[in-house]
Amino acid sequence: MANTTVPDLCRLQADWCERLGSPLYAYLLGRAAEDYEQCGPVRELLEPHANDPRGSALALRMMGAVHRLALKGKLPELAQFYPSCGGRAQTEAAWSAFRQVLRDWMESLRNLVTNPVQTNEVGRCGPLLGGFLLIAHRTGLPLRLLEIGASAGLNLNWNYYRYMWPRGAWGDPSSPIVLREVFTGDLHPPLCEAGIIERAGCDPDPIDAVSEEGRLTLRSFIWADQLERMHILDQAIAVMHRNPVRIKGARAAEWLALRLAEPAHGKATVLFHSVVWQYISHEERKELLELIEKAGARANRDSPFAWLRMEPGKEGAEVKLRIVPGFEDQLIATAGYHKPQTAWLLKNE
Repeated sequence: MANTTVPDLCRLQADWCERLGSPLYAYLLGRAAEDYEQCGPVRELLEPHANDPRGSALALRMMGAVHRLALKGKLPELAQFYPSCGGRAQTEAAWSAFRQVLRDWMESLRNLVTNPVQTNEVGRCGPLLGGFLLIAHRTGLPLRLLEIGASAGLNLNWNYYRYMWPRGAWGDPSSPIVLREVFTGDLHPPLCEAGIIERAGCDPDPIDAVSEEGRLTLRSFIWADQLERMHILDQAIAVMHRNPVRIKGARAAEWLALRLAEPAHGKATVLFHSVVWQYISHEERKELLELIEKAGARANRDSPFAWLRMEPGKEGAEVKLRIVPGFEDQLIATAGYHKPQTAWLLKNE
């Protein structure tokens, strides 16, 4: 964490929660920072993790651990202030209950706070959609999807979702998932068919979304006052029931090396990821970049290779794309982290 303290991380995350529409979590994390500095139960829980990598999202791991217990019905005093549990958000009362939960459930939370953040945010399919459509448009080939950090694989099913914006739409009109206001300006990607010939993903600790345990894990990392995100997640899990995708438990570089070595004639191989890079070690990033360069060097018009990613930028998420051959690596869109609202930056060809 370099010189960043645990209270710093809590306040930073509180700021992001405020910006991203979670006043409840913004308040709780702000108070958590103060509690840590005052040697309260937040410090007892989080101090052993003070040297964890900054990208491991320690503050959200704490929030997810507590939310998990609330969703299981173990924390009625706190649940009455969590909309996800049927309660009504009241910040001061929620903090009092939250702090008491830390005291009463410290042993359980010590185990749960080690769990990595696993949101599998379906709203990110909105910003990624433009990249997928641009790849399909430029290559004219069916897509072979390879996702690293895929969690439960819900975003591999992106073509089963409906996308809408003021002057357009894409996707199945009968889909139970409708992502609205996907493109916020006058520009949008080329609207074309996008055939999927293969979809596969890996994650160091994959989640089976259709299992009760997997669903609970995913729901626990949704912020407790964001019911729309919870609803979309539940609908995406229902889609996964009908269109299952198996996620391989593997290190990204090792898995990708094997998949990129497979023949891919007549299809466009698309490596993609969203808000994953920060969780990958510096050493593994170097391995992945070497694999990407080698894949690009082998690519041709019959078997093109694309690298699509949505990762944090200075003011929000940035969507970047490279297609080999023919499309240099560039920023194609900016977006928020949870809602699909996307500013598309390219003019249609």
